[in-house]
Amino acid sequence: MDVRKFILSFKNNLEIISQSLKSRHYRLFFIGQSVSLIGTWMQVIAISWLVYDLTDSALLLGLVGFFSQVPSFFIAPFSGVFVDRWNRHRILVVTQSLSMIQAFLLAFLTLTGRITIWQIILLSLCLGLINAFDMPARQAFIVEIVEKRSDLANAIALNSSMVNSARLIGPAIAGILVAAVGEGFCFLINGITFLSVIFSLLAMKLKKKPEHRHSNNIFHDIKEGFRYSFGFIPIRSILLFLGLVSFIGMPYTVLMPIFAKDILHGGPNLLGYLMSAGGIGALLGGIYLASRKTVVGLGRILAASTGIFGISLILFSTSRVLWLSLLMMLIGGFGMLIHIACFQHYFADNN
Repeated sequence: MDVRKFILSFKNNLEIISQSLKSRHYRLFFIGQSVSLIGTWMQVIAISWLVYDLTDSALLLGLVGFFSQVPSFFIAPFSGVFVDRWNRHRILVVTQSLSMIQAFLLAFLTLTGRITIWQIILLSLCLGLINAFDMPARQAFIVEIVEKRSDLANAIALNSSMVNSARLIGPAIAGILVAAVGEGFCFLINGITFLSVIFSLLAMKLKKKPEHRHSNNIFHDIKEGFRYSFGFIPIRSILLFLGLVSFIGMPYTVLMPIFAKDILHGGPNLLGYLMSAGGIGALLGGIYLASRKTVVGLGRILAASTGIFGISLILFSTSRVLWLSLLMMLIGGFGMLIHIACFQHYFADNN
């Protein structure tokens, strides 16, 4: 292969990937989130290992995962309306600050030896409530801070790469720390990393946007949202497809401590490696999508990525060999990331 052509191709792809970083506000958000999300993934690994280590119960492990996600299921229709009405920048400052407090509480209770499973469930529920507002605000905020609409698809893919870079680094660090000094230090570091995104948000000087007129009746807006979403066949199909895969496939991460400890006979280090392998695959998927110049052909990519994700999970569930499990996590992470990002591309393009 011609070295000059390879270097030129790499340079062009790098320029395509970094297009959205030319926007100052997105660049600040990207840097702050990159640091904070490493801490978030450290907490995900530490809390799942702590629960299974304390209880040795798959039921309670699933219960913690349930309480961390169920607020989003019930509150999302309402939080979406509020996010559309309120200042998204201020919402994120508040939600990130509350998430930081939650992490510091977990750290204090764990480091002082007072942590119990019911405290973990309660704090997971609190974080779920915070995320019910944080996640829609964060997605909408990206659309708001990218200056050129032509860079929006790139920013979404780059954001996915950022999340999964953290998913690669965070679990690996968490596995080492949990084995060496315990889960409490992971929670403490997570709390500290929230300062990066809070400072980046406060450093932004956003222009005040003209306010959109909204109905005074929140339930009317929710009704209109459901009517549009489920009355338009393409969006209805996409939402149902995403919901099905998210309900059946995505929660596999909740059970990872069981596979790491009981099936592959490892410790927190192995749990970190498994999650990091998924992060590597997802990072590769994000880079692939970020380097695409057009959204044409995403339908075929979506179908293929969903199949890849499902097959990799089936093979992972039957594996009793470490290298095969790691490989399936990598391939599964690649498929999962592209599956999710394709939906984000679609909605951004039709926003």
